[in-house]
Amino acid sequence: MSGDAVSESRRPKVVYVFSGKRKCGKDYITDAIHERIGSEKCVIIRLSGPIKKHWAQTKSLQLDELLSDGEMKEQHRKAMIEWSENVRSSDHGYFCRMAIDMYDQNHSKNIWIVSDARRKTDIEWFKSSFDNLKLIRITADESTRKERGWNFIHGIDNAASECDLDDYLEWDWIVENNKFNDCNEFIDEIVNHALAI
Repeated sequence: MSGDAVSESRRPKVVYVFSGKRKCGKDYITDAIHERIGSEKCVIIRLSGPIKKHWAQTKSLQLDELLSDGEMKEQHRKAMIEWSENVRSSDHGYFCRMAIDMYDQNHSKNIWIVSDARRKTDIEWFKSSFDNLKLIRITADESTRKERGWNFIHGIDNAASECDLDDYLEWDWIVENNKFNDCNEFIDEIVNHALAI
């Protein structure tokens, strides 16, 4: 499946692509937007989902634990990144297509929230495949991220999976999600934008 292979009648009306570093609060914000819009109209597409599914199957791990924000994901994060980089090197859009098939196989939802774009190639694939695309960067300072459990890990926090979009500038929204920022206004804006389409 590719974006081009989705017929016009089955394409989502809007695709929101979120990006941000570990512990910036992407999942909190995307979960809140999804809950407000409702699962009958909206789906969260996690690009890491197919990676974790493959890893769980090949390593005999519990997928639910890898998909959660727990310790198991952190234990396997570096190896999953290295494996997925090898796959991406030959097919940049592989995990984008696999994630769409995993989370909205029948293309029945009008609103897609891509919760975890990490590379310019992710954004390029979605831009080339879908017209109504909105790009959102979630930021948080290091002290806030540390309070949420983040610690710098060499080979992860200085790798492409965390840094490739640091110099990307074409965001429709940049949202500060520090401990004193209230993201409810932004969440309201996205919900209203989505429901108006």
